[in-house]
Amino acid sequence: MKLRLALEEKLMDARVRDRLLSEGKITKEQVKKYLDSLPDETKNSVPLDQEEVKNLQ
Repeated sequence: MKLRLALEEKLMDARVRDRLLSEGKITKEQVKKYLDSLPDETKNSVPLDQEEVKNLQ
């Protein structure tokens, strides 16, 4: 079961997802289903201080 989930996550990796879509290896419906299944993690987010980000660049 864990292997199947790992493979699914690899297919939906943002770095390769668009290529797989264009090659017809995955469908837009599969991507939507995967994204809809992700948990809402907004409670764990931290706002960025834009001034701090500018100073890092």
